[in-house]
Amino acid sequence: MIPELFKIGPLTVYSYGLMLGIAFIVGSYLLSAEFKRKLLPEYFSSEVTLLAIIFGIVGAKVFHLFENWTDFINDPVEMAFNPGGLTFYGGLIIATISIYIYARIKKVPFLFITDGAAPALALSYGIGRIGCHLAGDGDYGVPTSLPWGTNYENGVVKPSIMFRGSEIEKQFGGFVPDNTPLHPTPIYEFIVAVIIFYILWRYRKSLWSDGRLFMVYLVLSGTARFLVEFIRLNPELLWGLSEAQVISVILIIIGLSATYYYIKHPDLSRFEVPETLAKSKGKK
Repeated sequence: MIPELFKIGPLTVYSYGLMLGIAFIVGSYLLSAEFKRKLLPEYFSSEVTLLAIIFGIVGAKVFHLFENWTDFINDPVEMAFNPGGLTFYGGLIIATISIYIYARIKKVPFLFITDGAAPALALSYGIGRIGCHLAGDGDYGVPTSLPWGTNYENGVVKPSIMFRGSEIEKQFGGFVPDNTPLHPTPIYEFIVAVIIFYILWRYRKSLWSDGRLFMVYLVLSGTARFLVEFIRLNPELLWGLSEAQVISVILIIIGLSATYYYIKHPDLSRFEVPETLAKSKGKK
């Protein structure tokens, strides 16, 4: 693992931060391309991207702190200002709320916007996971004997610490060596994210009702996250499931229910961008 890529004087370039930056750049480009195709004005994509960055990071950090409440109480400053440690669903939920409010203000259907954002969300998430892999920040999986098992001993969160007090530690006789081969779950998630992006990108021009593409995204991404959690170590929240799995189940149910509704009502109207909005240059 390579948490620190290089230094330029006092400036340190971290792999996680770099990949996060790339994820936002790629996501912003895809979002801009989709909004342009949907005839939304150019400023829409930049404003939505800005909201996603600000509230996505805040939400991801807040949810991470709640997930690791004991560690946060023991060292609140370190946990709060550590550049690592972000929970994707927290960012997704808070950013979604902010964009919903933005859509209401702009009088554009929220689901019309989410359809345009779905492909960008999928691919950006996968790129961000590459950053988790390079940083070795604890998002890796449990020990494995598979040939692609990965050594995370140089990561920012050592396996010996990550698995401390767990059943896995007991299986290793009370100590998990840092060089233990582990499931590279961030890589799994990246691969699946690319597949989800391909599916969404292929069907983005379908004459579906507003929101249906986003519901497909919820089902696919929720299913992927639900499954990968089985080979990761996260505290159980409900019925033996982790917090991420519980949220995944909720998103899958929402996505499947809405998709069923769309299928039963194929004549639902689709939003047409008014010419006045399409030619709008934003606030002056």
